[in-house]
Amino acid sequence: MRRVVRYVTRILAAIGFLYVLVSATPIDEWWIRFLAGPWNDPKGDVLIVLSADSVKDVIGASSYWRSVYAVRVWREGGFSTVIVSGGPGGGEPAISERMRDYMVSQGVPPAAIRVETGSHSTRENALFSKALIESLPGRKILLTSDYHMFRAYRTFRKAGIDIDPRPLPDALKQTSSWETRWPVFVNLCTETVKIGYYFAHGWI
Repeated sequence: MRRVVRYVTRILAAIGFLYVLVSATPIDEWWIRFLAGPWNDPKGDVLIVLSADSVKDVIGASSYWRSVYAVRVWREGGFSTVIVSGGPGGGEPAISERMRDYMVSQGVPPAAIRVETGSHSTRENALFSKALIESLPGRKILLTSDYHMFRAYRTFRKAGIDIDPRPLPDALKQTSSWETRWPVFVNLCTETVKIGYYFAHGWI
């Protein structure tokens, strides 16, 4: 019985320590900045935007922020084409099509947007959109969430696609409030597991 009590006490102490670590230190921010890489906002000709989550028939939070920043980048000028990659996410139309519709509503010309609707993962984003990307001239820029950029950039490069990263502050924005730091931490843990999985399979 005493051994059980000791184990439970240690587990509770570890959980408490972890909670304080996440809530009271900038560990989330450090982790995000490492995964995001350089924040130099490169210019280019072709903007590649990756989809994320969806909620029934609408885009989810990360997909929304990626769409918002894609519009902002387009308004800066210089880009001639936007490629949105992402297949079905809980219904029709595909997430990439919903993101395209939002971008069009914000002033991006419909003719400037191309969608890839068959992919279900970051690796498939790269593989399924490769021919479309390589058929377009000019410099290619990859836009995705800060926490996702490490895996996404390396996956595209591994697939033989020459791109430059342009992360957006998705998870980083959420670290400003201590209430959201724990969900961000869990998301970062999940993403790190996915990175390990991709490494193990030779996809990055």
